[in-house]
Amino acid sequence: MLEGKLVNLKVLEKDDLPLLADWSNNLGFFSDMWFPQMSRTEWEKRYDSFTPDTKWFFIKKKDGVKIGTVFHFLNGNYMEIGYILAPSERKKGYGSEAIKIIVD
Repeated sequence: MLEGKLVNLKVLEKDDLPLLADWSNNLGFFSDMWFPQMSRTEWEKRYDSFTPDTKWFFIKKKDGVKIGTVFHFLNGNYMEIGYILAPSERKKGYGSEAIKIIVD
């Protein structure tokens, strides 16, 4: 687990995919972001195709509640970084800190 002042990052594991599938199919969670709606089976296929350069984490508040994800992967000659937070947890510094943790 990677630790910050506001949040901790937990590596995404196959057992976590049901929650990720629930979030990706919940328009209230991803209402104003582009993110594909995918079934658990589709998430499993995607997870199984991750390369060693793909890093995906759950963002957890210090009380252990999962509030989003942060990820990075190589795309050709550059790295893509992204994060998704529950609407109620935005604008509190969690996403910024999560990005800082994975970049450092």
